[in-house]
Amino acid sequence: MERIDKVLSHQGFGSRRDVKRILRDGLVLVNGKNVYDPGFLLDVNCDEVCVDGERLEIVHDVYLMMNKCRDVVCANKDGEHQTVFDLVDEKYKHKFSGGELHCVGRLDIDTEGLLILTTDGKLTHRILSPKNHAPKTYAVGLRDEVNEADREKLKALFKKGFFVDHEGRETGFDCAPSQLEWNVTGTPYEKVCPGLKVDCLLTITEGKYHQVKRMFAQVGNEVVYLKRVAMGSLVLDENVASGCCRTLTPDEIKLLGADASGDVDIVL
Repeated sequence: MERIDKVLSHQGFGSRRDVKRILRDGLVLVNGKNVYDPGFLLDVNCDEVCVDGERLEIVHDVYLMMNKCRDVVCANKDGEHQTVFDLVDEKYKHKFSGGELHCVGRLDIDTEGLLILTTDGKLTHRILSPKNHAPKTYAVGLRDEVNEADREKLKALFKKGFFVDHEGRETGFDCAPSQLEWNVTGTPYEKVCPGLKVDCLLTITEGKYHQVKRMFAQVGNEVVYLKRVAMGSLVLDENVASGCCRTLTPDEIKLLGADASGDVDIVL
């Protein structure tokens, strides 16, 4: 049960003061009856709400899949660069009952690919929690070509895990075992990988600062192209153009939750 002024405000009808004006003018019906009291308690799962003759679809949380493009930052505001929030539709730029839209993790300014935006803080916590080891898969383009023999050696090294040196103020760390695959063809990610740019796929279960770039730097190579193609079992939709986004389906949301913790309660 939620106050109707709070619900309407979170649905984009302005401030609480704006909502009171709408209520006072008799524009709000709940289950066919006028409601004037801003403190009226609404059952958001059952009650039918109409505002100025139009039935309101109450959204508790928003879940978006974005195909992030280069030169865009994962921040609310930036004085120099466009942010991912500049790319989403205006209808998502207000506060919802579940909270405000935020990024589930971050991608560097020069990294492309799958980015999840949501208002669901609980799901975000489960996905990002280190104890859940949620896998993330990246398509990687390398500066130097790697021969067949070295490919097998690197695959074994990455599977075992190794120490990565510090970068600037970021301390070094022992990276957890990861999965390195040199053949993109035939994988679920093939359709979202630009073939000429991609040399391999790397799946990690951590989120250290510049981790993928630092891992390859540690073995004497340089990442020149990086695109996240999957988070857990959720693969970037090939139909989502660079810089665009779409809402996740209920099945995709549940898939994300299951990957993160085995079970998650979703309110749509």
